[in-house]
Amino acid sequence: MAAQAVSLLIGGAQRAANDTFDRINPVTGDVATQAAAASVDDANAAGDAAAVALGAWAELGPNARRAFLMKAATALESKAGDFVDAMMSEIGATKGWALFNLGLAASMIREAAALTTQISGEVIPSDKPGCLAMAIREPAGVVLGIAPWNAPIILGVRAIAVPLACGNTVILKGSELCPRTHGLIIEAFQEAGFPAGVVNFVTNAPADAGNVVGALIDHPAVRRINFTGSTAVGRIVAKRAAENLKPCLLELGGKAPLIILDDADLDEAVKAAAFGAFMNQGQICMSTERIIVVDAVADDFVARFKAKVSTMAVGDPREGTTPLGAVVDAKTVTHVQGLIDDAVAAGAELANGGASQGVLMPAHVVDKVTPAMKLFREESFGPVVAVIRAKDEADAIALANDTEYGLSASVFTRDIARGLKVARQIKSGICHVNGPTVHDEAQMPFGGVKASGYGRFGGRAGIDAFSELRWITIETQPGHYPI
Repeated sequence: MAAQAVSLLIGGAQRAANDTFDRINPVTGDVATQAAAASVDDANAAGDAAAVALGAWAELGPNARRAFLMKAATALESKAGDFVDAMMSEIGATKGWALFNLGLAASMIREAAALTTQISGEVIPSDKPGCLAMAIREPAGVVLGIAPWNAPIILGVRAIAVPLACGNTVILKGSELCPRTHGLIIEAFQEAGFPAGVVNFVTNAPADAGNVVGALIDHPAVRRINFTGSTAVGRIVAKRAAENLKPCLLELGGKAPLIILDDADLDEAVKAAAFGAFMNQGQICMSTERIIVVDAVADDFVARFKAKVSTMAVGDPREGTTPLGAVVDAKTVTHVQGLIDDAVAAGAELANGGASQGVLMPAHVVDKVTPAMKLFREESFGPVVAVIRAKDEADAIALANDTEYGLSASVFTRDIARGLKVARQIKSGICHVNGPTVHDEAQMPFGGVKASGYGRFGGRAGIDAFSELRWITIETQPGHYPI
């Protein structure tokens, strides 16, 4: 298949940059995509275009904005085949992961459409006679969305859908690892008929990321930034935004714990742990990275889990015959293997694993991991999960919280009240009782605490993130002043 070309979209017009960059297919080594490498001038032009379009879009009625978004959801779904091809070639994704991405992303657009009439305010009682005091929400301005590669349709759409519903114009900064996939999202929004400049798209060469993203954050029209990606890069984005006094919504790394208590249904825990640890080869911010199981059931759980994982083969995603496909690049294999080797050298036991074939890395389970090992602390973002044995419930909670991260978590127990009590003690933005750590729905408040970031995507929480709350008063009686 010939490499796909990707252009910038600025002010409603496709725009070629002065240079391009290649995205290489991680499985075949061929050029998957040739994308425009934006300059700082291109970034500033995108900001200018979004600023020009803001006034008319912000004034558009909620049902008109809803109609545009509903058309975008339908247009997105119509590109299923293109999305599958793009995700396979750019990031080595399986067909199943691509279609899951597409389904949830379309749901996110429709949820955003439903929010347009829920951007409400309130009348607040005033101590001043005759004063009508109101709190109203207005569009924040231009919103910059920076999306990653791992769940590219979901996270690309999430970066722009609710901001658009709130009356903002947007710039999507596509990932260098999947420019074609993110470009297809923009094509869908174009086909929906959004006015020129309301939706803009910028891609950059990896070496230019700092300058291009910096220019976008600095642009005076940009009033909100949302970033999904690593904690290390999130800190850089947050610092640059802080210098401009611009609010951020940051959804960053994770080291999600799945706690298995002594009364858990082990068959259910095994299914959830396998899905949570190895869906998309463990390359999800919510991936189960630490299974914390109490000693009383640890041996039984590990035996069942080992048997389950042994059935989860890895293979070429283009063939579509295995549950696991490729990881995104060779660096991931090196990083994950390094964490495994460090743990085994320190006394952990390899329950499942095997040699990698290029970027095709088998599912690995490492038992008897301790807090002193790198695998306990460092985000792997690959097909490996650590099993940590806890003395009891209290020890399991302490181990779960012994991390800088706090995105997703889960706990398994047959006692629902006990499960809720444990969930309330885990320091994470999300916690599921008797469910996997990987769980996302368009209407839910999604986000983390600690080094996993701050702010919430999803549902009404997204309205708070992407609108400005203003206090406006109307005086209905003659004024009386002390001077």
